[in-house]
Formats: sequence, C-alpha cells, structure tokens
Amino acid sequence: MGKGQGKTLTLNSAFRVGFTGTLGVGLAIGLMMALQSVATVIIYIGLALFLALGLEPIILWLVERKLARSVAVVLVVLAFVIVVAGAVLLIAPAVISQIQQFIGDLPGIVANISSTGWVTDLEQRFTGAVDLDAIFASLGDWVSDPKNVLSLGGGVVSIGAGILSFVTGVIIVVILTIYFAVTMPTIKSAMFSLVAASSRPTVESVTEEVTRSIGRYVLGQVSLGIVNGVCSAIFLTIIGAPLPALLAFVAFLASLIPLVGPITGAVIITASCLMVSPGLGIAAGIYYLVYMQVEAYLLSPRIMKAAVDVPGALVIIAAIAGGTLGGVLGAVVAVPVAASGLIIIRKVVVPAQAKK
Repeated sequence: MGKGQGKTLTLNSAFRVGFTGTLGVGLAIGLMMALQSVATVIIYIGLALFLALGLEPIILWLVERKLARSVAVVLVVLAFVIVVAGAVLLIAPAVISQIQQFIGDLPGIVANISSTGWVTDLEQRFTGAVDLDAIFASLGDWVSDPKNVLSLGGGVVSIGAGILSFVTGVIIVVILTIYFAVTMPTIKSAMFSLVAASSRPTVESVTEEVTRSIGRYVLGQVSLGIVNGVCSAIFLTIIGAPLPALLAFVAFLASLIPLVGPITGAVIITASCLMVSPGLGIAAGIYYLVYMQVEAYLLSPRIMKAAVDVPGALVIIAAIAGGTLGGVLGAVVAVPVAASGLIIIRKVVVPAQAKK
C-alpha cells in the first residue's frame, strides 16, 4: 500500500511539474509575441527618450544662465520642432524629386554601364560564354517599365504605406520627445523615490552623470552627422553626383553610427557615383577618404572629447554588437550604453570592491 501511494504521489508530482512547465513556456511565448507586437512602440519610446536626453544639456545650459527651466524647455522644444519641421520640408521634396528623376534615368544609366570599358573587357574575355549585350538589353527593357521599378519596393501601395508610417513615426517621436523633455525632472524624482534612502545619493550621482554623458553624446554625434551631411550635399552638388540630397541624407544617417558608420556611408555614396561615371566615383572616393581623416583627427576629438570616455576598441565592439542586435538604432545607442556601463562600474562596482 505504501509503495502504491508512493508511485501515485510521484506521478502527480510529475504531472504538476509538466503542467507548470507547459504554462511557463506558454507564458514566455505569449510575452515574446506581445513584445514583438509592440516592438515599434518600444523603439519610438526609446528613441524619444534618447533625443530628450540629448536636449537636456542645452536646457541645463540655459538654466545655468539664470533662465527659468520652464522657459528654457519652451525655447529648446520650439527650436527642436522648428529644426525637425524645416529639415523635413527642405529634404523630403528634394529626395522625392530626385528619386523620381533616378527612376527616369535608370535606362540611361544601364546603357552607360553597358558601354564602359570594363564591361567591354569582360565581354571580350567571355566571348561565346556570356552575352553581356543581351543581359544589359534585357535589364534596360526591364527598368524602362516604371511598374517593374516600383515593384522592387513592394508596389505603389507599399511605398505609400511606408511613407505614411515614417511620417507618423516622426510625429509620435517628436511628441514623446517633447513630453520627456518637459517631465525629465519628474521622471528622475519618481525613479529616485523607489531607491532606498541610504543608497539614494549614490544613485542620484550616477544617474546624473549617465544622463549628462548620454546627452552630450547625442549632441556630439548629431553635430558630426550635420557636418558630414552639409559638406556631402555641397560637394556632391558641385561634382554633379546623382541624387545629391538623398546621398547627403545617407551621409548624415551614417555619421550617427560611430566609427563604422562614416565608412559605410562613404562606400555606399562612392558606389552610387561609380554607377554613373568612374570619374565621379574616384572623386567621391578621394573626398571621403580625406573627410574621414579630418573627422577622425580633427572634428571627432574636439566634439566628442567631453561626451563619452570610452576606449576605441570598446566603441567598435559596442557599435558592431548594437548593429547586429538592433540594426541602425542599436548601433547608435550602443556607445552611450557602453559609456553608462563604464560609469556604473567606476562609481559603484569599483568603490564597493575597494571597501571589501
């Protein structure tokens, strides 16, 4: 009887463990699906908080000049909205018109590529094996039909939906950024109230240093992006590069990613110029080779010196890891996250170990 009861209890325990484990797995899957469904919202919130921290040093600078914080917030927010709206109104029409022009010029670009020296050389090397003339003729006929080009982006409906989604996202991020910028002291006070009173001074000190570091980093990286974008727009317009506004916007976005971003942007822009003319490609390559040296040894040290104190090797590792995990946005936020981790180690972990 005792053995039978023991077996029954064991089976019941196994059932309970299995049932509980199944519920746990189901709950985990449900949470993962829920996170995936709100991933876009989380990205919006994170990006808005990131931008708000970037505006915070400007607000504090105005407050130190004896300006009331409410007035400083209003001035900074108004300037932020004007800059974003102006950038959208100035860049968007030019980018859209240049994309339309590029679609119209695609047949000519393909024809020019088919007549370049390296294509002729390849055709001579592979005579009888590959008919490059037929390939380029087919490609030219294909790109001559606008419907085929639009199908690359998923069709007119998908492109329109993408543009609408982008505009909606920009509006949401701007609104959230304004909200976070206005309520930043309240958010910090609420976070500090959750910490034990004995640890609160240390937490406040570390938090303030982390937020200042992130804010300075955002301002510095955006400044580098603006310099690269403006210089690229001027240079590409002078040499007659294709889609100068779009390529300058690519240069701006690429510069937001530390170290690897400018190189990636330079490769993309140089390749785009090579599609039109070898001379344009060589000119673009030389320009970006010189510009990256100027940025690395002159601009970046001056702009980013007071922003984050992170070793160069850690910057590269953080940027690559962030880009792998979170794409462009992950690469952008990876460096300030690494800097924040170093600050916590220096201010919390090292002193705690020294007391032991």
